[in-house]
Amino acid sequence: MTSVIIAAYNEAAVIGRNLDRLLAGAAPGELDVVVVANGCVDETVAVASTRAVRVLDLPSPGKAAALNAGDAVAESTPRIYLDADVATTTSTVRALADALTRPGPDGTTPLAAVPDRHLVVTGRPLAVRCYYAIQSRLPAARTGLYGRGMIALSAAGRARFEQFPEVLADDLFLDSLFSAQERVVLTSVTTEVETPRRTRDLVARLTRVRRGNVALRARSAGVRASSRTSWLTDVVLRRPWLAPAGVVYAVLTLVADRRARGGGERWELDTSSRLAGGTP
Repeated sequence: MTSVIIAAYNEAAVIGRNLDRLLAGAAPGELDVVVVANGCVDETVAVASTRAVRVLDLPSPGKAAALNAGDAVAESTPRIYLDADVATTTSTVRALADALTRPGPDGTTPLAAVPDRHLVVTGRPLAVRCYYAIQSRLPAARTGLYGRGMIALSAAGRARFEQFPEVLADDLFLDSLFSAQERVVLTSVTTEVETPRRTRDLVARLTRVRRGNVALRARSAGVRASSRTSWLTDVVLRRPWLAPAGVVYAVLTLVADRRARGGGERWELDTSSRLAGGTP
């Protein structure tokens, strides 16, 4: 059995169809799915409760608290942390779980596994497409555990920490716990990551991410360092035709950095990326 923990904050628009897709290929007793609704004021709880999953309803919003609540009742490992807005399948869950049992070329069995990602940019504004043309090519984006919406940990991997800290950057926190030899990125399976449909929503998302990353780095050692020049040295200088996109990337990053310096931590929802078709 594999436990899948889904923290959900006002995800009624997508949680139903994503759970249906996840459960469609599962054998009886194969998946232990826990949906942790937190501070929801929409129909997330009602929609999720009609599926064959366990649903926790926390009164206050907060992703770290939701993940910890899900962990507390999860029944097994491997354990998968899945974003509510990410659609995946049982076969992807199986692939990740299997990867955690197979030694790599150096004989080390990975403790963490993530899928590759497919960024959905069709129909997005030019600025959004420019940003992800650069971001998707960054070395950290290719090797990190974050930005995929799905992370699997073995029992030994989960034993690396007691609880998720009260910060926004939960995936960067997990990334900080494992060396390159202790993780694997599976190119055989992918998650579809919906990008923001409006530039202002991208800026809001980047602001939230940067705020969470700064808070995590302030309290934890070993967190992957942020490179302010990687977009130029690792991407644009090697692909000069991406220079215009690089300018857009740099400007959006600067705007988000400045916005992140003000305001406290809160889990902002990018509603634009959840406007794709489909019914709950």
